[in-house]
Amino acid sequence: MISVTDLRAGTLFEDQGNIFQVLSYEHIKMGRGSANIKVKVKNIRSGSTTDKSFINGARVNEVSVLKKDLQYLYKDDVVAFFMNPKSFEQVEVPLKIIQNEEPYLKDGEEYSISFLGEEPLSINLPPKMEFVVAEAAPGVKGNSATNIFKDAILENGMKTKVPLFVNTGDKIRVDTRTGAYTEKA
Repeated sequence: MISVTDLRAGTLFEDQGNIFQVLSYEHIKMGRGSANIKVKVKNIRSGSTTDKSFINGARVNEVSVLKKDLQYLYKDDVVAFFMNPKSFEQVEVPLKIIQNEEPYLKDGEEYSISFLGEEPLSINLPPKMEFVVAEAAPGVKGNSATNIFKDAILENGMKTKVPLFVNTGDKIRVDTRTGAYTEKA
């Protein structure tokens, strides 16, 4: 059992037979009453997100997961295929589990995947990843003192805002949690 005050972003727990991953955590203390813990969670199996509220001192079942580093191969309409680089065993991960992380998957890259027994639960992306800008309007030199952004399309088809000095063919780093531009690579 784990206390609800220990739930932080990324933590997995079980509640009423469902496995949840914490997306955000908020501790609320009002006057003389007891504190409330509000967490935004993602149901791992269904992919839905909900808000849960617990009283201070409540406990939930801890889920012990095994993390494996697997290489991404390809995907079809329903499943993404990964390979263990040591044993060459292929693992299928349903796309509904990784729908938010899917645009960041690159052929041949290794990713850490969390498993409960043999069931894949989630994919753990690095905080920042590099992508090549596939399309961007021509840049304007000299206007770097202000935060003016333009639209750009990356090699994976994702759209993001980039500074004016970024051009087509440039490598940039993107925050995988928000999809926002962080820096030029």
